[in-house]
Amino acid sequence: MLRDIQNGEASQIIAIQKIIARNAPDILVLTDFDYDLDGIALAAFAASFADPYPHIFALPSNAGLATGLDLNANGRLGEARDAHGYGRFAGDGGMAILSRFPILAGQVTDYSEVLWKDLPDATLPQLAGAPFLSAAAMDQLRLSSTGHWIVPVALPDGPPISVMAFDATPPVFDGPEDMNGLRNRDELRLWEIVLEGGFGPAPDSFVIAGNANLDPRGGDGYRQAMTDFLALASLQDPLPDLPTADWPDDGPGDLRVSYVLPSRDWQIVGAGVFWPGPDDPDRALLGEDGLAAGPHRLVWVDIGR
Repeated sequence: MLRDIQNGEASQIIAIQKIIARNAPDILVLTDFDYDLDGIALAAFAASFADPYPHIFALPSNAGLATGLDLNANGRLGEARDAHGYGRFAGDGGMAILSRFPILAGQVTDYSEVLWKDLPDATLPQLAGAPFLSAAAMDQLRLSSTGHWIVPVALPDGPPISVMAFDATPPVFDGPEDMNGLRNRDELRLWEIVLEGGFGPAPDSFVIAGNANLDPRGGDGYRQAMTDFLALASLQDPLPDLPTADWPDDGPGDLRVSYVLPSRDWQIVGAGVFWPGPDDPDRALLGEDGLAAGPHRLVWVDIGR
């Protein structure tokens, strides 16, 4: 990835860079961005814009983090599905934040190490009436397939805003035990419990930003969980029912899976999904097939006090 960022020849990275530059967000949460310990790739990406991002943040990802266990019970160890989150190597498909405002890294709260079994009222996978995962696996398996971070960002006027970033597992690619579906729902429930003060004081002023991989109206997964989450009194949903991902019609279809949800103390100035229509000059940024930057679309919300 670092090579592709630096040589300027990778068509998908170029498309992503152009879309980010066109929308010019002050704070940007990136998902599926590989993690490296020294942040070299993230720094190169942040510096690749005409107006570079001066502040960057990333933590190690659960994706690709080895457990040493056979989580999918296929008799083999060390596979992508045996990691805490699906990943072929440590750091595969992590998260990152770019910001024009200072990131208060010393005040970050990281819930990525919370064990799935330790989530209040967790629903753990079963098969034929018995636990699907061994006791040893549940004693180690983290809930977050990528991470759950609360990252305070200093603003030029007023108190900081807490960016609550996450990237949940898709609720598919499993069997009758429904492990991914249940985990996807509980990854969302973790934020509910945080906002209710279940893990300590909840942030006062925040925005939840990331990929829930769950649509309240279509696709697989526990859709009612997403509906209930969007109805929480502590947050606002500025983009009801707008799809954020372009998948084939003979597959999942267009679904809403990515979200930017501010707390109630913010005024919504504007919001949208970058998905220009056929006659929009910006349509070229998506490529001829609309997938130049991949199936996911950039979701943006402008807020003010």
